[in-house]
Amino acid sequence: MTTASLDHRFTEFLLDSQALKFGDFTLKSGRKSPYFINAGAFNDGRKIATLGAFYAEKIAEEIKAGNLPADIDTVFGPAYKGIPLGVSTAIALTSAHGMEVGYTFDRKEKKDHGDGGMMVGTQLADGMKVLLVDDVMTAGTAVREVIPKLKAEADVEVVGLVLSVDRMEKTKDSDLSAVRAVEAEFGFPVFAIANVREIFEAGQHIETSDGQPYVTPEIKAAADAYLAQYGA
Repeated sequence: MTTASLDHRFTEFLLDSQALKFGDFTLKSGRKSPYFINAGAFNDGRKIATLGAFYAEKIAEEIKAGNLPADIDTVFGPAYKGIPLGVSTAIALTSAHGMEVGYTFDRKEKKDHGDGGMMVGTQLADGMKVLLVDDVMTAGTAVREVIPKLKAEADVEVVGLVLSVDRMEKTKDSDLSAVRAVEAEFGFPVFAIANVREIFEAGQHIETSDGQPYVTPEIKAAADAYLAQYGA
């Protein structure tokens, strides 16, 4: 029996978790989108463990392909949404892939008592290899905020960024997607478990409980029109 591809299985998980919504949504960018991915839907132990396993599988895949180093020191998830991503990914890398890897996240405000500092978890040190994880990239704002924080702590090497979904949208000031713009600006690779085109392709073949495809021709047409306008 052939195992379904990673992007197909991940799409099933998004739909099962009700993290992928169809309708009319206004994004932070101000764009009106016919779909929305809500990371807040991963709100219990099973879902966040499964999500971490998907991240770990993607990371292991890219290590095998030679696109990420095998000796990652810590997985960094930016506060707040990135915290459970970093923790669950580090657990899955250790338990399912035999990697000894830490997790780190930042505080929104520096703590001046107790252990102090801006970072929680594995503390950063010069020469460490740090892998970033985040949910969905639309503009790359979170990355631009977090890189200076990392560099202020130590001379670390950011080896890459892994996202759940690449929306494949061009930035407001170029024809590059946010993912390609971040790669060009910072010099590290960005990977996604799935991109929106893969998700909409897979969703046409995944059925609801009443036997209908999640992605109907109408939903697909709306997504295609949106990507024709904003896609990169």
